[in-house]
Amino acid sequence: MHKVCVGRAVPDGGRRSLTCDGIYRRRWKPVVFAMSLLLAACSGDPGTGPVEVKWDRDVCTRCNMVLSDRQHAAQVRHTPADGSRGQLKKFDDLGCAVLWLDQQPWQAEPGVEIWVTDHRDGHWLDARSAFYLTGQLTPMQYGLGAQSEAADGSLDFDQARLHVQQVEQQFNIHGGNLGHPDAPVPPPIR
Repeated sequence: MHKVCVGRAVPDGGRRSLTCDGIYRRRWKPVVFAMSLLLAACSGDPGTGPVEVKWDRDVCTRCNMVLSDRQHAAQVRHTPADGSRGQLKKFDDLGCAVLWLDQQPWQAEPGVEIWVTDHRDGHWLDARSAFYLTGQLTPMQYGLGAQSEAADGSLDFDQARLHVQQVEQQFNIHGGNLGHPDAPVPPPIR
């Protein structure tokens, strides 16, 4: 069976042809384009604040370990002053975020946001206004747990940053694979 479409015979095959001289295709192109824009706008990165972590799938930007500890993760967002597209990085431990950020030329710019999870319930906190307890069991053993209120012996962000740097210097936790040129080389396996 054939149907006539704009003066041309087109095999129908029991269903409507979507290519009848482009009539149906042209009608749907604007709709498909508009839906694509709407979906991209609704599901995209909000541009500020932390984003959802895909636990046990996302990896730490610095050490490449999978993010699985919901009480000690961190995120760093950099939005350049010129309005160009920023970047968001995820970390398994505040220590990894601090050490990675210290190596970035834009670390002190106003468009830098640092987020950490509360060590008690995992909700996101602004790292600069959080307080940190030492002695916590964290993925990379920097030992800092964030919370929103001060406690006896808690550290502010600058003190926590210094703590991370001291732990890294004392224990050289990551060895030679993360920018430690003088790290000892392990003996060959025999």
